[in-house]
Amino acid sequence: MHENPSTNVPVIRMSDVALTEVEWLWYPYLPLGKITILQGNPGEGKTYFGMELAAACTNRKPLPDAKILEPFNVIYQTAEDGLGDTVKPRLISVGADLDRVLVINDEASPLMLSDERIEKAVRENSVKLLIIDPIQAFLGAGVDMNRANEVRPILKRLGDMAQRTGCAVLLIGHLNKASGTKSTYRGLGSIDIAAAARSVLLIGRPKDEPDIRVLCHDKSSLAPEGPSLAFRLDVENGFQWVGEYDITADDLLSGKSGEDTQSKLERAKELIINLLMENGEVSAAEIDRSAAKHKIGERTARKAKAELRDAGALGSRKVGQQWYHFLVTKEEPPPPPEKTETPPDQSAGMERLMMIMGAMGFHLVGTEPIQTISALPEQLPEPQTALLTDGSR
Repeated sequence: MHENPSTNVPVIRMSDVALTEVEWLWYPYLPLGKITILQGNPGEGKTYFGMELAAACTNRKPLPDAKILEPFNVIYQTAEDGLGDTVKPRLISVGADLDRVLVINDEASPLMLSDERIEKAVRENSVKLLIIDPIQAFLGAGVDMNRANEVRPILKRLGDMAQRTGCAVLLIGHLNKASGTKSTYRGLGSIDIAAAARSVLLIGRPKDEPDIRVLCHDKSSLAPEGPSLAFRLDVENGFQWVGEYDITADDLLSGKSGEDTQSKLERAKELIINLLMENGEVSAAEIDRSAAKHKIGERTARKAKAELRDAGALGSRKVGQQWYHFLVTKEEPPPPPEKTETPPDQSAGMERLMMIMGAMGFHLVGTEPIQTISALPEQLPEPQTALLTDGSR
């Protein structure tokens, strides 16, 4: 069988492709027009995080290190929690605008990720964030999520929808029980699920801190990975952001402890200052090695050096291919010389005074000091008899 030579295979020349920038709902964690996956064990706060995200998108609630979002509509599609007894109370607790949080009504026909109703609902309601919780509930009864050839076409279709509409898609999933493996392989189902996502987030609970959850950036294809972020989750205060937290996704899953980044940052600064005070000038590589020995990550050490440099305390110079750091000492200017009051020369004044007094008929007796006379008459007065204080002459 011969191909018809007149039939050409359609191709796209890269020279004809227009350059576009990636747009972000939350840089660098959640890109618009792409698929993001959020994974974690049951009960670790994935759904609460999804609610907090919905609140930020609907009522200008701030996200860490992000600009305030102008409110827009969100679809929160869940198959695990009741809308009236769980979803709505949680949305109220985080302050979401309930008029902007939508759910596709699939009572008549269960919703699947390949369903055309998703794109239609996104377009009709100008939705910019679609949250699916959990992913395995919307794959379809006949789809084996462990088979790449069955999962990949569904995610490809969902990704195309996100690209066409500019809607960010967040798929929430559980972890498998394969402890000891890298975080990349801990997602439930085929590895192709994570491969189809441009960003993969992981939520876990650090050791010995039951009220703290940490959001780790496990994969980022469109930007450098963002720092891990901690939030507090308890009955009394609900969801509260804590700040950056120094722990990796692998360490979080292996049950290791982390530390609040601000505390570790101060420790890093102190370590660098002490190291430079003891040694004068130290290579950047040696500082990194010393930080690693004290369980301070490279990112934290780099940030500590940057803050010390901005404060004018750290200097740097390059020797060959190696950078060296040293402390910048601010020398105080020498104090001004002390002003010593030189007593005026009173000898000339004394001689003139004695002349005046002698001309007036007085004689100086004794050695008591006499105050300086600032101005003396130009001409000496005629001699005269002094009048004593009692009126006699």
